[in-house]
Amino acid sequence: MTLWRPDPALIRRPAYQSLADQFARAIHDGRLANGARLPTHRRLADDLKLSVQTVSRAYEELIRRGLVSGEIGRGSFVQTQRREPEPPYLPERLGEVIDLSILKPVCEPMHLERLKQALGWLAENLPSSSALSFRPNMVFPRHRAVAVDWLRLCGLDVSAQNVSLTNGATAGMTVALMSVAPPGSTVATEAIGHHTLIPLARYLGFNLEGLPIDDNGVIPEALDEACRLSDIRAVFVQPSVINPTATLMDAARREQIAAVARKHDIAIIENDVLGPLVEGRPPPVAAFAPERTLYVTSFTKIVVPGLRIGYLAAPDRYVAAVANRHLVSNWMATPLVAEIATKWVADGTAMELVRWQRSALRRRQEIAAEVLAGVDYRVHRDGLHLWLQLPGDRAEESFVSQARLQGVAIAPGTSFRISQEPWQPAVRISLGSTTEGELRAGLSVVTKLLLGDPEHLLLAI
Repeated sequence: MTLWRPDPALIRRPAYQSLADQFARAIHDGRLANGARLPTHRRLADDLKLSVQTVSRAYEELIRRGLVSGEIGRGSFVQTQRREPEPPYLPERLGEVIDLSILKPVCEPMHLERLKQALGWLAENLPSSSALSFRPNMVFPRHRAVAVDWLRLCGLDVSAQNVSLTNGATAGMTVALMSVAPPGSTVATEAIGHHTLIPLARYLGFNLEGLPIDDNGVIPEALDEACRLSDIRAVFVQPSVINPTATLMDAARREQIAAVARKHDIAIIENDVLGPLVEGRPPPVAAFAPERTLYVTSFTKIVVPGLRIGYLAAPDRYVAAVANRHLVSNWMATPLVAEIATKWVADGTAMELVRWQRSALRRRQEIAAEVLAGVDYRVHRDGLHLWLQLPGDRAEESFVSQARLQGVAIAPGTSFRISQEPWQPAVRISLGSTTEGELRAGLSVVTKLLLGDPEHLLLAI
């Protein structure tokens, strides 16, 4: 039995959430070690003058967060050593599998040829600073100036001093979260959101709260209520189609989210990796709340996967924090890749490839509409994927397994599930990860599974 106990004076409404937060902070701070046994529900309720139901809900919340395990007949124990989560996509492509699980842009031999040409140019024009300097401020001033031009195409006007170059969007969002969400704090996000947020929250020590969404994204009233009831420090949003449900948030909703964040003085982290790919989209959320939004974008999903570089635009209040977190976690973005990105933005190649990608994806959308005729799914014409909710008689795990047995890999919807609210089984299907022929064949398998008998396949042993 551990000596640490929650402080009843620190409990706020809702009491179960506040109690769970105290336990979470103690676990993250090392005051409760892995394997420590927690007090029984009844004993803790008596000690804190709370109901047994409140303590039970707090323990259930800790189990949901993966911080505690409950064993019938033995009690509840701290569980800090957990199994690593599996990604929604195949870690490697094996055999003849049609891989519709990993989210990537359409790629053709032309993309490889363009990169080869860029590397040839770089060999002749590499600046000494990009090859020899350890100091980010010696390498990146020119790149930041060009980044401002690209961010303007994304709908954002920022100063070069507010831009950091990152090794893609994952590095950008990690640095942004480190800058605004200290260990033990809570970050709100979409109930169906970014699959890396769940393990990232564990690694960085903050909590996630999934918020209800509708056909327009996060519901502002839900964010407002969460901020009133919990210690929310930031909200992470993906308003422009890259979210699992392929939702494009309209301008009014973006402005409402910005207003709620301003009301409660919380930060906004906006993941906008598709940037200018989504034609006719509203301005970024960052345009409505520039004083508190950390805006992340990159080139890997819209230009070519090998161009692993991105931009993180931060308001003045977070510039120093972003610089420090980036320095200790990455030191700086890879200068050689930054050189190619800067050249391609400046000479128009990047936007040319974005327009090519948009056209290629719209062809893929036509294939999906043809093969999935009669099937209800959600998609945006400039998106890289579709979201398909399964009928009530289909179990998600079984459906994904049956598709895999027939040579098609798709991503289970639960990989993106952040809220524990009632769940409608679904799958995410990538449209750009393979050839048009394989896409057609893979979608045909999905359609046959949907329209056929839901009975499980029997395997010979």
